[in-house]
Amino acid sequence: MHMCIKKQSICKRICIKQSVTFHLSACLFVYSTETPLIHGDIVPNSKRNAVPCTARGCKWPKDGDFVRIPVSISSMYSKQERRFIIQVLLTFHKSTCIRFVRRKWRHQNYLHFFSGSGCWSYLGRVGGEQRISLRRNGCLHTDTVQHEVLHALGFHHEHVRSDRDQHVTIHFENIQEGVESNFQKVQTNNLNTPYDFESVMHYSKFAFSKNGQPTIVAKSNPNLSFGQATTMSANDIARVNRLYQCCE
Repeated sequence: MHMCIKKQSICKRICIKQSVTFHLSACLFVYSTETPLIHGDIVPNSKRNAVPCTARGCKWPKDGDFVRIPVSISSMYSKQERRFIIQVLLTFHKSTCIRFVRRKWRHQNYLHFFSGSGCWSYLGRVGGEQRISLRRNGCLHTDTVQHEVLHALGFHHEHVRSDRDQHVTIHFENIQEGVESNFQKVQTNNLNTPYDFESVMHYSKFAFSKNGQPTIVAKSNPNLSFGQATTMSANDIARVNRLYQCCE
């Protein structure tokens, strides 16, 4: 684990613990019908298979105490919508060492937010203009924006992490035909953090159900509801800080 030794004032300022609240939501994501996706909202990258995002090329580079990621936002959004996206990006500033900066001409690798055919992202840094689709009608919610940005930072969905079978049961008999791959387990780097039902990266209990029956059931409590986070959990934040060696 990265230890904070120097510049304690900076560490204290950027490592803020956030309280987490949740609400019951009907549908968090509107999936693309034009872009072939894996795990529901991740654009496949032919250069990288489904491995833990630990390689230097997968992570965004760190510059001193911070990870500065250039960002551009499409003009197809209104001023209010652009302001909202910026406000959500600033939530990462409050709790991690990630810093989103305005993209300038010299920045060759950057995130570009646009209103595409759904809510989707690439996994980790892929280089060049890296698109994140946030459709104006359906994707402009705090949890959704954070979710797609976390993909771009290198994080998978919670229910596919390598130790998921210890915590949940996947009921493939209830999953819609053709989307079973959204529930395939991945050899993830869990960064010594527990399985988190409150993660903004967790699918809901009835995600992709074909018959109204649960597709994901918690082993500890079959009646537990999840996948309703309205913002990043403490574990989501801890994982960003650990992957990018921020101070915690």
